[in-house]
Amino acid sequence: TECVSGCVCPEGLFDDGRGGCVEQKDCPCTHNNEWYSSGDKIKVDCNTCTCQKGVWKCTEDVCYGTCMIYGSGHYNTFDGKFYDFDGSCEYVATQDFCSDKNSSGSFSIITENVPCGTTGVTCSKAIKMFLGKTELKLENKEYKEIQRDVGDDVQYWNRTVGLYLVIEASNGVMLIWDKKTTVFIKLSPDYKGKVCGLCGNFDDKANNDFTTRSGLQENNPLNFGNSWKQSPMCPDVTQEIKPCDLKPHRKSWAEKECSIIRSEVFEICHSKVDPLPYYEACVHDACSCDSGGDCECFCSAVAAYAQECIKAEACVFWRTPDICPIFCDYYN
Repeated sequence: TECVSGCVCPEGLFDDGRGGCVEQKDCPCTHNNEWYSSGDKIKVDCNTCTCQKGVWKCTEDVCYGTCMIYGSGHYNTFDGKFYDFDGSCEYVATQDFCSDKNSSGSFSIITENVPCGTTGVTCSKAIKMFLGKTELKLENKEYKEIQRDVGDDVQYWNRTVGLYLVIEASNGVMLIWDKKTTVFIKLSPDYKGKVCGLCGNFDDKANNDFTTRSGLQENNPLNFGNSWKQSPMCPDVTQEIKPCDLKPHRKSWAEKECSIIRSEVFEICHSKVDPLPYYEACVHDACSCDSGGDCECFCSAVAAYAQECIKAEACVFWRTPDICPIFCDYYN
């Protein structure tokens, strides 16, 4: 009935968000603030999404879950909850012996944490993996097998992939270890909602990951973490350690080194994976590793972010001869 100021598309065409007018079949889609044309495909976890008429249509495969434990007490659960817990003891990372006391689980993974600096922060020193009656102990860059009297036979295979030792079991459990302080645990979708421990319950909801051993919901990561210790003799963690406050002379060095995570080197990844928690974890680790191995702590922290970027299909080449070099010829 009256004129309206502004630009509109001719009838039958649609604004494509980029200043043009297109037919409906050519409408673009957005993902992480980036525009994609009709027909473009992206990977989201293990599914492929295709842009159709301005809407993403995705395959609905059920994906493996991944939990990451790295550096001085950083955890990223199967459902993507990121938190810190610095306990010096053995803790249940994940297991399927959960609510029902009579249930016989098929696996358990224990992480043994020890102090990795003078400030009191802890790093994963050894991992124990119980598969039926087999116990595998990963420590000092190698692993050994111990046979126990109880449990079923669970087959497993091990192989080396680049820097990592990979142990894959027939029950859908995979453990990837960098032979230092980083561990990835992958579980098949059959375990959704059936596991417990520091890696959470793998039910696609991050808000209930802090479920204690007795089945209570916690908000505080310290109370949650303490409930999963293996030995009641270990002391509880009562306060969060802030190594940069304890070692202020290391703080500026740590911030300068870790700034690579927020720099243009990783720019392609920033819209896909939030760099802030990884940057803060990196600064925490670089401050805390003050008894040798500070480069190893820094490199593990940056590698953890790079790994998440690769999962989000943002490939970043960040290692240089000066920054965390790897001698590829040796590993190949």
